[in-house]
Amino acid sequence: MSKSIEVLSKLMELGEVFTTDEAKRRLGLKESALYYHLRRLVELGFLERIGRGKYLIKPNPNVSISPDAFLLASLLVKPGAIAYWSALNYYGLTEQIPSTIFIQTPRRTGISKFPNIKIVSVKTHKFFGFNEVKISEKIIKITDPEKTIVDCLDKPKYCGGIIEVAKALKNGSFDFDRMLDYAKKMENVTILKRLGFLCEKLGLGVEVKIERRYLRSYPLLDPTMPKAGEINPRWGLIINIPENYLEELE
Repeated sequence: MSKSIEVLSKLMELGEVFTTDEAKRRLGLKESALYYHLRRLVELGFLERIGRGKYLIKPNPNVSISPDAFLLASLLVKPGAIAYWSALNYYGLTEQIPSTIFIQTPRRTGISKFPNIKIVSVKTHKFFGFNEVKISEKIIKITDPEKTIVDCLDKPKYCGGIIEVAKALKNGSFDFDRMLDYAKKMENVTILKRLGFLCEKLGLGVEVKIERRYLRSYPLLDPTMPKAGEINPRWGLIINIPENYLEELE
């Protein structure tokens, strides 16, 4: 047991959670010896297996711990980036505190075993625009503020709806040239339509151009809300929220 405890002390230098690959690099053990100690530490309650090749460290087996949710989500989903409502909250762009951690990945993946982690699969060309932050000795990815807004315009259901995006646009500080470049890179003209409409309504002075051929279809401004609404031919949208909501935003 003493050897396994020695192994545990070295594993703790990896942070709250780790992968077998990280353990191999840190310990320099043969694979058979590494897996022996990992199994032994799980049996003793010092480790908890939270996924294939992924472990949570429990310094006191009798005390349950909750690892940092961003860290846990980033470990479980690779490649992945904290995104949508979680990223809005991280940057202080919403006063809401979502109970779910949203993580974006270009991989097809199943449902998370953790009910508070929502995995959102996107096409490869939509997986870009990250900042890196350090949590518990680990570097994790999080979408940068401009990509966060673009992602939320792409999938408003993962950020609490279009009003949350409007609040963020009104109160945040952004590089709008970068945001427009990101929006075009997403290859979804509805993002540009929603962005143009919101920027105009909020008086942000951002010029968004939509080719006329794309104004023949009318997606919903907010797909999380009832479908009834007025058609806005300028932006090619169905405005299905009261426009005075935007005027009264703080």
